Amino acid sequence: MRTSLRAAIQCTTRRAACRLGVPLLAVICATPAAASTLTQNVSWTINRTGTTAKYRVVAYGDSIYAGYNGSVLNAAKYAAPTVDAEYLAAKWNASIESVRRAKSGAVASDVYSNKIVAEKSYMQAASTRVVTFEMCGNDGLQARSAFKSQTGTCNYAGMDAAVNSCKTYVAAAMDFINANAYAGVKLKQISNLHYPGYNADNTQSSCKDASTGATVNMRDRFLPKIATMNYWMCEYARQKGFNCADNFAQYMGADYDSNGDGIIDSDALRYVAGESEASYVTRITTTLKSTIRDANAKFVSTSSSYDYIQSDDTHPTYSGGTVSAGIFGGTTGSGAARYTSFTNGKSPIWNQYGHERMGWAISTSNPAAP
Repeated sequence: MRTSLRAAIQCTTRRAACRLGVPLLAVICATPAAASTLTQNVSWTINRTGTTAKYRVVAYGDSIYAGYNGSVLNAAKYAAPTVDAEYLAAKWNASIESVRRAKSGAVASDVYSNKIVAEKSYMQAASTRVVTFEMCGNDGLQARSAFKSQTGTCNYAGMDAAVNSCKTYVAAAMDFINANAYAGVKLKQISNLHYPGYNADNTQSSCKDASTGATVNMRDRFLPKIATMNYWMCEYARQKGFNCADNFAQYMGADYDSNGDGIIDSDALRYVAGESEASYVTRITTTLKSTIRDANAKFVSTSSSYDYIQSDDTHPTYSGGTVSAGIFGGTTGSGAARYTSFTNGKSPIWNQYGHERMGWAISTSNPAAP
């Protein structure tokens, strides 16, 4: 039995001590094993009536694209890539196969090596028109978990290592996709990171800074690191012919202008093509920090909010039920779209759930024709 499978089964019987597949991090189980992962692959086709055309969206990633919902047996049917497939089906008047090759709990190097590289055949199919991926979340959460357990003098090296690993494998993933994806692919895309636990991290560390001798605010330490990761995801995308779906801005900023600067918060927080790392990080961590809000209460207006994060304070909420995806295999199936047309390019629930919002963000770059 593989270590990951054994750990998955152990986790089901040790819920109090272990939760498997956290999106930005594989939580350490209460076993001798190290971080655990769970493969959650799904292929779901959105059937479009009146057409024989069929195209494919291939999505590689960790538990975010997997649609992880706390179970080792199933996942959200309409995770973000499949939500995008609905938008594509309407836009192209075609059936769209959403292929999700995901591994909950996987760090960036694992997603790169064991999903993108090892499973390149999925993006090489002649029907493929969109290739999208996400990674780095677990690198960040592992570093965060390790830092929270520190006592004595704070050591920030783990957070820096997570950032460097993210940069290395994001760039490598884009280069590999550019070299190996089917020549007819019309869109290559990366989704960057939201900040789960934004409010929970607003507390002091147990360790003390070597220079000041005082504890540090953990959110103030983590925010610049996730901002740096997100910058390089979007900047590498700009350099290498990818689009960047800015989930940080979509999740963490309100859909109205809360600070009176004349820009809707979720727009103001977005990466700006060509800006410097220093400019972006300063904008996120200082200039616009007061507009960042925990995605458990995503304000879509001044008086209305939705919960974008599940009860684990990490994974996106979803609508549309579940499919088998876990230790006993994944689902290959099909069904009619929930929505067959989109007013102003948005479904009726585009801003009500985390996965719906991410799927819409991916869809905004969809080409007009396959």
